[in-house]
Amino acid sequence: MPNKKNIQQVTELTEKLEKAKSVYFTDYIGLNVGDITKLRAKFFENSVEYYVAKNTLLKIAAENNKIEGLEEFLTGPTAIAIAYDEPTVPAKILKDFAKKYEKPTVKGMLFDGEVLDGSKFKGIADMPSREELLSIFASSLQSPLVKLAGTLNAAMTNLVNVLDSLKAQKS
Repeated sequence: MPNKKNIQQVTELTEKLEKAKSVYFTDYIGLNVGDITKLRAKFFENSVEYYVAKNTLLKIAAENNKIEGLEEFLTGPTAIAIAYDEPTVPAKILKDFAKKYEKPTVKGMLFDGEVLDGSKFKGIADMPSREELLSIFASSLQSPLVKLAGTLNAAMTNLVNVLDSLKAQKS
Protein backbone atom coordinates (compact mmCIF):
# COMPACT_ATOMS: atom_id res chain seq x y z
CA MET A 1 0.00 0.00 0.00
CA PRO A 2 1.53 3.35 -1.00
CA ASN A 3 2.18 5.89 1.69
CA LYS A 4 0.54 9.32 1.77
CA LYS A 5 3.78 11.12 0.88
CA ASN A 6 4.19 9.12 -2.34
CA ILE A 7 0.52 9.60 -3.26
CA GLN A 8 0.90 13.35 -2.79
CA GLN A 9 4.12 13.40 -4.87
CA VAL A 10 2.43 11.47 -7.69
CA THR A 11 -0.45 13.96 -7.66
CA GLU A 12 1.98 16.90 -7.80
CA LEU A 13 4.08 15.29 -10.56
CA THR A 14 0.95 14.52 -12.57
CA GLU A 15 -0.14 18.16 -12.39
CA LYS A 16 3.35 19.40 -13.25
CA LEU A 17 3.70 17.11 -16.26
CA GLU A 18 0.27 18.22 -17.47
CA LYS A 19 1.14 21.96 -17.27
CA ALA A 20 4.77 21.71 -18.42
CA LYS A 21 5.87 22.92 -21.84
CA SER A 22 9.07 20.89 -21.45
CA VAL A 23 10.60 18.40 -19.04
CA TYR A 24 14.28 17.42 -19.18
CA PHE A 25 15.31 14.13 -17.56
CA THR A 26 18.92 14.42 -16.40
CA ASP A 27 21.60 12.30 -14.79
CA TYR A 28 23.20 14.45 -12.12
CA ILE A 29 25.61 11.90 -10.61
CA GLY A 30 29.10 13.39 -10.48
CA LEU A 31 28.02 16.84 -9.30
CA ASN A 32 28.70 17.81 -5.72
CA VAL A 33 26.20 19.66 -3.54
CA GLY A 34 27.73 23.07 -4.30
CA ASP A 35 27.49 22.52 -8.05
CA ILE A 36 23.88 21.34 -7.84
CA THR A 37 23.07 24.41 -5.75
CA LYS A 38 24.56 26.65 -8.44
CA LEU A 39 22.54 24.85 -11.10
CA ARG A 40 19.33 25.15 -9.08
CA ALA A 41 19.99 28.87 -8.60
CA LYS A 42 20.30 29.36 -12.38
CA PHE A 43 17.08 27.45 -12.90
CA PHE A 44 15.33 29.45 -10.17
CA GLU A 45 16.39 32.75 -11.80
CA ASN A 46 14.69 31.58 -15.00
CA SER A 47 11.48 30.18 -13.44
CA VAL A 48 12.42 26.55 -14.01
CA GLU A 49 11.90 23.83 -11.40
CA TYR A 50 14.73 21.36 -10.87
CA TYR A 51 14.63 18.52 -8.41
CA VAL A 52 15.29 14.82 -7.94
CA ALA A 53 12.27 12.58 -8.40
CA LYS A 54 11.71 8.88 -7.90
CA ASN A 55 11.53 7.01 -11.18
CA THR A 56 8.56 4.91 -10.13
CA LEU A 57 6.57 8.01 -9.19
CA LEU A 58 7.49 9.67 -12.49
CA LYS A 59 6.32 6.58 -14.38
CA ILE A 60 2.96 6.68 -12.59
CA ALA A 61 2.58 10.43 -13.24
CA ALA A 62 3.39 9.85 -16.92
CA GLU A 63 0.78 7.09 -17.10
CA ASN A 64 -1.76 9.43 -15.49
CA ASN A 65 -1.07 11.92 -18.31
CA LYS A 66 -1.08 9.18 -20.98
CA ILE A 67 2.57 9.89 -21.85
CA GLU A 68 4.38 6.89 -23.30
CA GLY A 69 8.05 6.33 -24.04
CA LEU A 70 9.64 7.74 -20.88
CA GLU A 71 10.59 4.36 -19.39
CA GLU A 72 14.02 4.30 -21.07
CA PHE A 73 14.95 7.64 -19.44
CA LEU A 74 13.78 6.63 -15.98
CA THR A 75 16.66 4.41 -14.96
CA GLY A 76 19.24 5.29 -12.35
CA PRO A 77 19.21 8.60 -10.48
CA THR A 78 17.01 11.13 -12.25
CA ALA A 79 16.57 14.85 -11.74
CA ILE A 80 14.00 16.72 -13.78
CA ALA A 81 13.96 20.29 -15.04
CA ILE A 82 10.44 21.55 -15.71
CA ALA A 83 9.64 24.69 -17.73
CA TYR A 84 6.13 26.09 -17.85
CA ASP A 85 6.72 29.14 -20.07
CA GLU A 86 9.65 28.90 -22.47
CA PRO A 87 10.49 25.27 -23.35
CA THR A 88 14.07 25.95 -24.50
CA VAL A 89 15.26 27.78 -21.35
CA PRO A 90 16.23 24.64 -19.40
CA ALA A 91 18.17 23.34 -22.41
CA LYS A 92 20.20 26.55 -22.64
CA ILE A 93 20.94 26.49 -18.90
CA LEU A 94 21.92 22.81 -18.96
CA LYS A 95 24.13 23.35 -22.01
CA ASP A 96 25.96 26.32 -20.44
CA PHE A 97 26.35 24.51 -17.12
CA ALA A 98 27.65 21.33 -18.77
CA LYS A 99 30.37 23.32 -20.58
CA LYS A 100 32.00 24.04 -17.24
CA TYR A 101 31.06 20.98 -15.14
CA GLU A 102 30.47 18.29 -17.83
CA LYS A 103 27.30 17.27 -15.98
CA PRO A 104 24.35 16.86 -15.83
CA THR A 105 23.71 14.83 -18.93
CA VAL A 106 20.28 14.82 -20.52
CA LYS A 107 18.80 11.34 -20.85
CA GLY A 108 15.65 12.46 -22.59
CA MET A 109 13.04 15.18 -22.91
CA LEU A 110 9.34 15.76 -23.01
CA PHE A 111 9.12 18.75 -25.34
CA ASP A 112 5.67 20.23 -26.06
CA GLY A 113 4.06 16.83 -25.50
CA GLU A 114 6.56 14.92 -27.64
CA VAL A 115 9.03 12.46 -26.12
CA LEU A 116 12.54 13.01 -27.49
CA ASP A 117 15.78 11.15 -26.96
CA GLY A 118 18.77 12.87 -25.34
CA SER A 119 20.48 12.97 -28.72
CA LYS A 120 18.07 15.75 -29.79
CA PHE A 121 19.15 17.91 -26.84
CA LYS A 122 21.86 19.87 -28.69
CA GLY A 123 19.42 20.92 -31.42
CA ILE A 124 16.92 22.17 -28.87
CA ALA A 125 19.59 23.93 -26.80
CA ASP A 126 20.71 25.81 -29.91
CA MET A 127 17.19 26.91 -30.85
CA PRO A 128 16.46 30.61 -30.36
CA SER A 129 14.07 31.52 -27.58
CA ARG A 130 10.66 33.05 -28.19
CA GLU A 131 12.00 36.55 -27.47
CA GLU A 132 14.89 36.06 -29.89
CA LEU A 133 12.51 34.85 -32.59
CA LEU A 134 10.21 37.83 -32.03
CA SER A 135 13.10 40.28 -32.30
CA ILE A 136 14.29 38.61 -35.53
CA PHE A 137 10.75 38.80 -36.90
CA ALA A 138 10.38 42.47 -35.90
CA SER A 139 13.70 43.41 -37.50
CA SER A 140 12.76 41.59 -40.70
CA LEU A 141 9.50 43.55 -40.80
CA GLN A 142 11.31 46.79 -40.07
CA SER A 143 14.09 46.36 -42.65
CA PRO A 144 12.02 47.01 -45.81
CA LEU A 145 10.44 50.07 -44.20
CA VAL A 146 13.85 51.49 -43.32
CA LYS A 147 15.04 50.93 -46.90
CA LEU A 148 11.91 52.59 -48.30
CA ALA A 149 12.37 55.58 -46.02
CA GLY A 150 16.02 55.85 -47.07
CA THR A 151 15.08 55.71 -50.76
CA LEU A 152 12.40 58.36 -50.39
CA ASN A 153 14.72 60.52 -48.31
CA ALA A 154 17.47 60.20 -50.94
CA ALA A 155 15.10 61.38 -53.68
CA MET A 156 14.07 64.39 -51.61
CA THR A 157 17.69 65.17 -50.75
CA ASN A 158 18.66 65.02 -54.43
CA LEU A 159 15.79 67.36 -55.34
CA VAL A 160 16.85 69.86 -52.67
CA ASN A 161 20.47 69.66 -53.86
CA VAL A 162 19.40 70.35 -57.48
CA LEU A 163 17.30 73.33 -56.35
CA ASP A 164 20.20 74.68 -54.25
CA SER A 165 22.59 74.41 -57.19
CA LEU A 166 20.09 76.18 -59.48
CA LYS A 167 19.72 78.93 -56.90
CA ALA A 168 23.50 79.25 -56.65
CA GLN A 169 23.82 79.48 -60.45
CA LYS A 170 21.10 82.13 -60.69
CA SER A 171 22.67 84.24 -57.96
